[in-house]
Amino acid sequence: MTSQQGEGQARSISRETILSLYLPAAVLALGTGIAAPVIPFYAKSFDISLETAGLVVILHALGQLASVVPTGYLIDKIGRRPVILAGPLLTALTAFLTAFSGSFEELLVWRFVNGFAEVMWGQARLAMIADTGGNRERGKLITWMLSLQRVGNLFAPAMGGFLATINMQVPFLVQGVLILIVLVPSFKLIKETRPVKTAQSAEEARGEWQFVFSQVRQPHIMYFLAAQFMASLTRGSTAGIIQIYMVFAYGIGPGTLGFLSSLNSVLVLPIGFLTGVIMDRYGRKMTLVPGFAGIGVTAMFMAFTAAADASLAVFLAAYFGLHMAQAVTAGNMQVLGSDLAPERARGRFFSVWRMFGEAGSAVSPGIFTGLAAAISYAAAFGFIGVSGATVALIIGFKIKETVGRISGGRSRRGGRRGPEPPAGPEPGPPAEAAAAEGGSVTATGPAG
Repeated sequence: MTSQQGEGQARSISRETILSLYLPAAVLALGTGIAAPVIPFYAKSFDISLETAGLVVILHALGQLASVVPTGYLIDKIGRRPVILAGPLLTALTAFLTAFSGSFEELLVWRFVNGFAEVMWGQARLAMIADTGGNRERGKLITWMLSLQRVGNLFAPAMGGFLATINMQVPFLVQGVLILIVLVPSFKLIKETRPVKTAQSAEEARGEWQFVFSQVRQPHIMYFLAAQFMASLTRGSTAGIIQIYMVFAYGIGPGTLGFLSSLNSVLVLPIGFLTGVIMDRYGRKMTLVPGFAGIGVTAMFMAFTAAADASLAVFLAAYFGLHMAQAVTAGNMQVLGSDLAPERARGRFFSVWRMFGEAGSAVSPGIFTGLAAAISYAAAFGFIGVSGATVALIIGFKIKETVGRISGGRSRRGGRRGPEPPAGPEPGPPAEAAAAEGGSVTATGPAG
């Protein structure tokens, strides 16, 4: 993650990668997790209603959504490194400002900015991995980064609750301090990876967007964006709603719910580390297709448990199965999107792509709860199942594999492994000509 463009590729295991990618990912998640359980109580301290308190969650999500396009533009305009460093700095600053909010309205402002800053780090990181991560490393780099974020979240809520007993402001102060400490190595280790560019005129800058939209109109990219939207639908509904369902449908208490959540985290944690290895060695579809098919099957099974008023034991089989299937696919769409992203205007392409992902996550809870209220929970769980199965079908039949299988040092087509192909098309006339002719420009050639 620290090599300049053309100076080599990032390795999934190296001192630089650990200090500038994995460790920050874990600590950023730890800091967010420490603050998260305190925020509802902190909002309540301003003597507001339950309905008004929900704005702290809504504004944070709106900040994330609002960040996608400007972050993509900045990644291309000023480079990856400034955005990667600015995101955590802004997150730390908003944590400190949140701790000293003088009113609920001020708290909402910092929650919005905090959501905006979180996207800056994540999106710039994906762009840097796409720049420097070889096809045989990119899967591990992305899925291991996300797995380390889960590690950071394992004990964070308990820590946040303990710190809040000291003072409601302490968790936010600890979050800010942790981020600043872990960011120190990044200032030295992170180097710019954006392809070298000369100053652009306004006309040339408009041409960058035209190029991106020409790529988006390619059939395989349109299929990918549709799959990304549907994939986000399978996740946006499950974060907290299934836990609410367990409380109301089965009368589970907070102790049991906490135990089940922790057990689920322990069970799924190793899966993310394994999927990255499989994707890099055997191809992206080896986890994408069975993973989303598994989401489809297990969510349909969960729909059956709701329709049949099944016992808690039967429901838990579906619960753990669904989360395991989701763990198989965690980070997979980011890997595939990084494969497909063109080198030219990559940040802008990321902004269009991630907008589909954020939009799916944003509308999913509303669709789920609407179906549950209007029809039944069986229909709501069925919606998740149909979405997952649709992703598996789109990727299975409409998008070609972006990385060939490696077995015994030989590629699927035979012959020894050669040098890694470039992460995307070279900027300039060839890429533009291919786009103009309706051809496919991807990380490793045409795709479906």
